[in-house]
Amino acid sequence: MVCEISKTIKQRSPLLPDRHPVQDFFVCDIFDAAPKGDMASMEHPVFSLSTKPDLRVRRYEHNDAWIEIKPSADGLATIHDRDILIFCISQLIAAINEDREVSQSVRFKAFDLLTATNRMTNGRGYELLKGALERLSGTRITTNITTGDKEIMRGFGLIDSFEIVRETRDGRMQEIEVKLSDWVFNAIQSKEVLTLHRDYFRLRRPIERRLYEIIRKHCGKQAEWRVSLEVLRKKCGSGSTTKEFKRLIGKVCADDDANNHFPDFRISLEDRGGSGSDILLAESRGSVPTGIPNGSKNAHVRELQADVFHLARQKAPGWDVYELERQWRAWINTTGSPPPRDPEAAYLGFCHKWSNRNKREFNR
Repeated sequence: MVCEISKTIKQRSPLLPDRHPVQDFFVCDIFDAAPKGDMASMEHPVFSLSTKPDLRVRRYEHNDAWIEIKPSADGLATIHDRDILIFCISQLIAAINEDREVSQSVRFKAFDLLTATNRMTNGRGYELLKGALERLSGTRITTNITTGDKEIMRGFGLIDSFEIVRETRDGRMQEIEVKLSDWVFNAIQSKEVLTLHRDYFRLRRPIERRLYEIIRKHCGKQAEWRVSLEVLRKKCGSGSTTKEFKRLIGKVCADDDANNHFPDFRISLEDRGGSGSDILLAESRGSVPTGIPNGSKNAHVRELQADVFHLARQKAPGWDVYELERQWRAWINTTGSPPPRDPEAAYLGFCHKWSNRNKREFNR
């Protein structure tokens, strides 16, 4: 019996199951927003990687930037608590892209957030969501890192406040209103955000999520990116020893080698004979547009005109047109073709074909 359990654990996918396969992330109004993360907290170790209450005060310094994070009695906000910020940022960026007014206060249904971030929608899921809101509100930050060309030197929370608008008798919250901090809202208004792969919410380990954020921020449109494990450990905010950190990263890389599960990038460890000099290599899978060498016939397609997205919704009703744009750009890069003369027409054609090809799955 013990051997069977051990075998099952070894065969378990590195990704969490897709808990809401019927309600596709592309479908419905609330999901019409590709996941977005603010670049400041992708760059700096704001969130705890611990699964237990983390009561450490941490200070991170890099070049001229510094940030100090202090926990509340509930502990530091965790990397999984960040899902709430990602959800709020995504909704506000989608509204900005549609020329709708936005404010620091975001109201949404708790069920929508749980579904969009691949969380459980049972009582336990709502209980964890409430704890996440409390940690986000209680974690205090002091920094000289700017967002939107503004330097905020006072202490602030990741969210200023939250309010559970309605709560049923069994404790399941219905609607939530979150007021984002000036720091986060300035980043949104300045569009200092990056699109995240939707499988980010399926990554099991906190270290994997943090690793993805860092690589997504630094590798970006490049074909590859290298970083020493010592610098990476600092950026992750890991409390592990150098030796233990190498073991943890090595396990993630081994899992990716066996399963190709890591979103957007292939990752591997270059052992250079010393724990301090070892290198992590991240190589783009092509799902994030890669840098194109000078003289290549394939170049990045210019930014699309804003009104094309209204037409795209008619071509692909019910689908996330901004996510479709990302996939269209990635597809162009993988074909090796030159950029289209009429990007808007090419994009609309892609949306039309996508909608027809996936209509059967959409209607199930």
